[in-house]
Amino acid sequence: MNAQTPIATQSFAVSMLPSHKAEELTKGGNLAHIELGDQLYTLRITRAGKLILTK
Repeated sequence: MNAQTPIATQSFAVSMLPSHKAEELTKGGNLAHIELGDQLYTLRITRAGKLILTK
């Protein structure tokens, strides 16, 4: 398997994406709700510092 190196246009596109700090979304806690249309999702920060998004 070959590792792919991002080309300049891909790097530029990624830097243009909105960025949000998970700690700000959870207001210092470890849970936040995120709405998409009529669906509600839960964002959880684990003790290991990983993110889990569930429906």
